[in-house]
Amino acid sequence: MDEKVLIIDFGSQYTQLIARRIRELFIYCEIHPYNNLDIDLDSFKAVILSGSPFSVRSEDALRFDLSKIKGKKPLLGVCYGAQYIAHFEGGKVIASNKREYGRASLSSIDHSNLLFKNVEVNTQVWMSHSDTIENLPTNGKCIASTNDVKNAAYSIEDEMVYGIQFHPEVYHTKKGKEILKNFLINISKVKPDWTPDSFSNRTISEIKELVGEEKVILGLSGGVDSTVAAILLHKAIGKNLHCIFVNNGLLRKNEFSDVLNQYKGMGLNVKGVDASDYFIDILSEVIDPEQKRKIIGKAFIEVFNKESKLIDDAKWLAQGTIYPDVIESISVKGPSATIKSHHNVGGLPDFMKLSVIEPLKMLFKDEVRRVGASLKIDSNLLKRHPFPGPGLAIRILGNITREKIRILQEVDAIFVEGLKNNNLYDKVWQAGAMLLSVKSVGVMGDERTYEDCVALRAVESTDGMTADWVNLPYEFLQNVSNKIINNVKGINRVVYDISSKPPATIEWE
Repeated sequence: MDEKVLIIDFGSQYTQLIARRIRELFIYCEIHPYNNLDIDLDSFKAVILSGSPFSVRSEDALRFDLSKIKGKKPLLGVCYGAQYIAHFEGGKVIASNKREYGRASLSSIDHSNLLFKNVEVNTQVWMSHSDTIENLPTNGKCIASTNDVKNAAYSIEDEMVYGIQFHPEVYHTKKGKEILKNFLINISKVKPDWTPDSFSNRTISEIKELVGEEKVILGLSGGVDSTVAAILLHKAIGKNLHCIFVNNGLLRKNEFSDVLNQYKGMGLNVKGVDASDYFIDILSEVIDPEQKRKIIGKAFIEVFNKESKLIDDAKWLAQGTIYPDVIESISVKGPSATIKSHHNVGGLPDFMKLSVIEPLKMLFKDEVRRVGASLKIDSNLLKRHPFPGPGLAIRILGNITREKIRILQEVDAIFVEGLKNNNLYDKVWQAGAMLLSVKSVGVMGDERTYEDCVALRAVESTDGMTADWVNLPYEFLQNVSNKIINNVKGINRVVYDISSKPPATIEWE
């Protein structure tokens, strides 16, 4: 692949957004940490340096060898990246008294510079920095300013180097996508040829070449990622793909049978394995959410390994890993703190003698859906909300029992069905219910009750990295609450979660 862009990551919270905006331009890009650039730099047509929470002025500033890129590839520095080029290439970066956080406007623009083609004066941009560039790098020229920051953008024309103090990738920079388009297409001459069809055709060919006539095993979940991965593999190797769908007893109501029926007519070779009793029994005394995840992951591997041994001469294990999974498993400054274990990243145990194939590992979630649409997968399946790998285990706070699972399945079914019936399902990224580990007093039929409480959760997001709660209509919430309390024995109180990610996570455990 010749038309691709390299993003060098210095640890910014916005780095993934840069990649997403570039992909929206139908241009392929990859993120690599600044301290792990064991890649062929010549294979990239342009390079972008990300922002960072660190300062270029500090002794432990994040550094790499800029000489391999500067003057050889079109280069755009964003925030820390712009300061980095200035600081280490003859300019001066200082701690400013005029710090800029949030919205700002470009008070002056050099429209002779291609970077700002179709970008008007007073265009809103998003700033997030305390340092500022006082002196430009050698041969640098100021091409944009704000009221508080003179060198909001600069260029080194003869080297195709550009630096911008603001973040073009965030929504609040109104012409951010236009600026990235100017840098990549008009300046760097990158061709926008990254389309769902081109990805599908290339991936199917690569799978054929890599796998040949060998057998591949895929663990299906019924979700978007594993389904799209399955269809790509099926188109490449046909009957040599063996799909296994494990019922861990923690799925949504009727999901095991519904998912199996869903794949009928799609031509996939799918085996359903009901291991629900095994999973529920080993979780019966477990309360800690991280322990739940690890136990479920280990049990899944045991069940999956047992089933895979029934498939003679299988050589490959396919996974529906997507790009955010991969990026989250990499850290700029060593291993990152564990927020939660991820079921798709971490490799296989040594006793599973299978090679891993991950056909979607360079795609974001919305790209997976677009690829699925290009493969003619049913739109209802592609619009399906994400569902956590550990299932309802991390939506039941405290220990797991069959009765708690029954209660939560009923509540969840009423909530999701209500969203669909009121044309709200497609407006929500992910929705579900949490069974809380508290009881509350209620009055039902003139009698005192002391029963469980459930929390409903609905968020809007693009890829799950950040999320905001959905402002569902009060009347809808009222009707759903009434239906849950009237129909689900054991529940006498319903609450709605209005916390965003961050600081909260989408799931409660």
